[in-house]
Amino acid sequence: MKRYKVTVYIVSHNYGKYLAEAIESVFRQTFADWELLIINDGSTDTTGEVMNLYKGDERVRLINTKGVGLPAVCNVALKEARGEYLVRLDGDDIFDENILLVLSNYLDTHEEIAIVFPDYYLMDEFGEVYSEERRNKLAQKNYLLDLPPNGACTMIRKDVLEKIGGYREDLGAQDGYDLWSKITKQYKYANVNLPLFYYRKHEDNLTNRFSHILAARRRIKMDGIADQLPDFRPIIGVIPCRKNFDFCPDLWKQEIEGKTLLQRDIEVCLNSRMMDFVVVACDNPEAKDVIQLFRDDRLLHFERKKEDTLRSQSLAVTLEKVAKKLDPQYKGITVISYIQTPFVNTETLEEAISTLVINGADCSIGVEEISDPIYKRTSHGLQALNPPKGLSTDFDTIYRESNTSLAARNRNFKTGSLTGPTIVNFLVSKDECFFIDSEMKLDVAKIMREHKKISKQYEYSKS
Repeated sequence: MKRYKVTVYIVSHNYGKYLAEAIESVFRQTFADWELLIINDGSTDTTGEVMNLYKGDERVRLINTKGVGLPAVCNVALKEARGEYLVRLDGDDIFDENILLVLSNYLDTHEEIAIVFPDYYLMDEFGEVYSEERRNKLAQKNYLLDLPPNGACTMIRKDVLEKIGGYREDLGAQDGYDLWSKITKQYKYANVNLPLFYYRKHEDNLTNRFSHILAARRRIKMDGIADQLPDFRPIIGVIPCRKNFDFCPDLWKQEIEGKTLLQRDIEVCLNSRMMDFVVVACDNPEAKDVIQLFRDDRLLHFERKKEDTLRSQSLAVTLEKVAKKLDPQYKGITVISYIQTPFVNTETLEEAISTLVINGADCSIGVEEISDPIYKRTSHGLQALNPPKGLSTDFDTIYRESNTSLAARNRNFKTGSLTGPTIVNFLVSKDECFFIDSEMKLDVAKIMREHKKISKQYEYSKS
């Protein structure tokens, strides 16, 4: 059986119209010691016909799977590969002619590196390049590992991939994040600052399915912190509310679908088994009446001082007092649940915790990525903070804090800081980012909740 230095595998699920370009980009490589696996994962388009055009080449093997999904297909490729190194190419993307030469040479000359990846170009569905994505040098300029590389165009040693158990098939998406979280715990990694890959952005991309990716990433994070979590206990959920200083007195008493905002938040927090305590921090003793509706020993009331509820007062003041009582050694984590965000769910609060732990950070916050232009005023007029440009790096993205959830190390509060020096983030869905700060938005939230209820009833009736 012939062996190769590199196994390239191309995955296509109904990418027939792009597939020939992807295959040809492998044949154009300046590096010769490769084999190519072309995998048709249950396509119903012209994928099979395009594949058959290349079956006569001895370096090419054709494989058919029955719509098993990307992670399972990647495991098929791992099993079939005869190369020392593996690299994936999705059926709608294109390799630069030097990618195999550069990445394989890097692994050859850096035996301690398990995985290496390049920068890449972004192109539209018609193949027009409109931007370059550049990743700052890991461990030199970039010290956070919260952003995994693109799952395609990343080269990995086959024996390392086998040792870590291949790809998880129970997620359905986000194999890149799963692989990255496993690799960074056990091996060294590197990136090459050369654009060697063309990534096509279009409506059918797997990475456009935000809800699937979000659910998969959350599961990966939760599984990844299981052994570390005891070192971060106690975990305290805090629901801050107050009598005054919002657009209406006792905002926490406002109801949506027959439940007060405070009652809803308590339910969301108590649904998490990660939290050791759930604290309602309020300066109005009437909040205790809501607490008494629940039968859970974890649920406590903390009486805030009126001066601590001022809009100008940092929430860290209240959180420090709570932590001093429940975590006198300041070893644990506090996660904040805001009553003004009625669409946040338990999984989002838990992701705040898991994101902090898995990155060893001081704080993690839920954010929303901003793609619209943002400006600041200067002496000569407005200046764009995020102008469109041909080259962008992982340091150029601008985020807006969503006020959905925030997790912080309790030790931060001792210095009066809410976030501490190292802040990481996680993306939150647009619905969850809805924040009630006016009567109008309260009315809108009620309408949104009713709409969600009707939508669920409709989906149930269809099933």
